[in-house]
Amino acid sequence: MRSDSRSARIQVLVAEQAARRAARVGVVDVCTAAVAALPVGGAGLSAMSRAAASHPLCSTDDISAQLEELQLTLGEGPCVDAFTQGSAVLTPDLLTGALQDRWTVFADAALEAGARAVFAFPLQMGAISPGVLDLYANVPTVLDTEQLADALAFADLATLLLLDARIDEAGAPTGGPLPDRGFADLGAYRAEIDQATGILTVQLGVGIDEAFVRLRVHAYLQGRRLAGVAADVVDHRLRFSPDTEPERTDEET
Repeated sequence: MRSDSRSARIQVLVAEQAARRAARVGVVDVCTAAVAALPVGGAGLSAMSRAAASHPLCSTDDISAQLEELQLTLGEGPCVDAFTQGSAVLTPDLLTGALQDRWTVFADAALEAGARAVFAFPLQMGAISPGVLDLYANVPTVLDTEQLADALAFADLATLLLLDARIDEAGAPTGGPLPDRGFADLGAYRAEIDQATGILTVQLGVGIDEAFVRLRVHAYLQGRRLAGVAADVVDHRLRFSPDTEPERTDEET
């Protein structure tokens, strides 16, 4: 299946979940749609950062909620590895001996919670990774090629929705991420946020993670959406400085 056709189909599935809630599309709809479309029992999504505290954002059931909390509390598990490595971590059976040695505490705790297979997909946009999408099954499970491609498409959409969400004081999205826009616009925002973050690494002399945090903080303090602030940075209407507050300018530099 062509990637654009797959993306369009995934977008429809997620939009249908939001329609059932009578709400704007959010990452919770990605989790719910993934569970409905894939051979898994639940899904969870956590916001993660190397520069700030990580925290669960949503889960579809009690088991997935426990898995998110366990991994962030213990600092081990497929979610943590996926974030650190920047690649999917597929665990068809937690009873595998190597995994028992790799995640000495998490593996047993996850089995006790009711999970047997766990699949973790990092949310990535260029060098930025704002979180991880986790899927679990209560029996040994292997995702085939098409199912894996769908899971990656769900993760891509979750990335776009999470990055475009309004950030509250705790760093979690509030309100709907798409007030007046549709999915078709998200690709442009993805590129613009990535570009703006790269610009800030130069202006501030910091790494990509810290630059992204600064972009988010400014968006929150100004009560604006991340994509709008990113556009101002890219168009040279907003310039950041290591020592002073960001300044607006009408000059094109």
